[in-house]
Amino acid sequence: MPRETAMDLTIEHDPDAGVEPAFAAPPNACDSHFHVFGPAEKYAYGADIRYKPPYEPIERYLKLARRLGFVRYVFVQPSAYGFDNSCMFDAMRELDPAIRRGIIDLDENNTSDRELDEWDAIGVRGIRVNISPIRKPEAGLASSMRPRIARLAKICLELGWHLDFLTPGWLVSELMPTLRELPVEFSVAHMGLFPAHEGPKQSGFQEFLDLVGDGSARCWVKLTGIYRFSTAPDFSDVKPIAQALMARVPGQLIWGSDFPHLSFHDRVGTIQLYNLLAEWAPDPKMRKRILADNPARLFGFG
Repeated sequence: MPRETAMDLTIEHDPDAGVEPAFAAPPNACDSHFHVFGPAEKYAYGADIRYKPPYEPIERYLKLARRLGFVRYVFVQPSAYGFDNSCMFDAMRELDPAIRRGIIDLDENNTSDRELDEWDAIGVRGIRVNISPIRKPEAGLASSMRPRIARLAKICLELGWHLDFLTPGWLVSELMPTLRELPVEFSVAHMGLFPAHEGPKQSGFQEFLDLVGDGSARCWVKLTGIYRFSTAPDFSDVKPIAQALMARVPGQLIWGSDFPHLSFHDRVGTIQLYNLLAEWAPDPKMRKRILADNPARLFGFG
């Protein structure tokens, strides 16, 4: 796609217009999963373009995040930039190091120890394993991923980082033996991406619950991206899944906006998603765990 088109994709329709937060964020609230996109002429896209990258710089994100009451931030490398994390790093440098962290993607075969040390100093705390959420079942894909996952886990073990998985639900299930054996902490985005309409009793999600709740507390679950696995207009089919996680592993859940919602930006609002947390977790103490206490532990906020 022509690189100059990204500047034309500034989001004009705002689904959050006129919507107010349903509850006050707890102290030290953290958005644990969001993306930023800079000018197309400055930051080159990678080969894996799954969507039309928008122009959503850090200042636009912060305007919304501060409206919600977030004061800690975890940047996540979007697939559009491939292994080039420079847009994210530049945005991170605009914030106090004490309040921001980053999750990168990298080519482990062409990354030096010096770069890893520099990124650790910047605030990187994890590496993505990123497979398109709409990818169809593919025989052998899980097996082909295992050697790379092992190499990335070794890097994370040496640096005190974690792995961050974004894969479709069927692939989460196929990777289960690998996840059980990981020697490091890891997070799974979008609640594992199991079809919400099948409910929390579906076998794949039950197996996932057993993994998360195995007592090791190594697996963290991101309450993110619900529009990617929900089919209900109001996302009501996600509530039973979210509450099943809260009942089983309340200390291993984190929330993220997944801003700017990319292919869903004209239909989904960040405040709308934030307000759903009040329905899933009416108890402010539970919301405090998810929004503040848990991310402070995972990402090492002081």
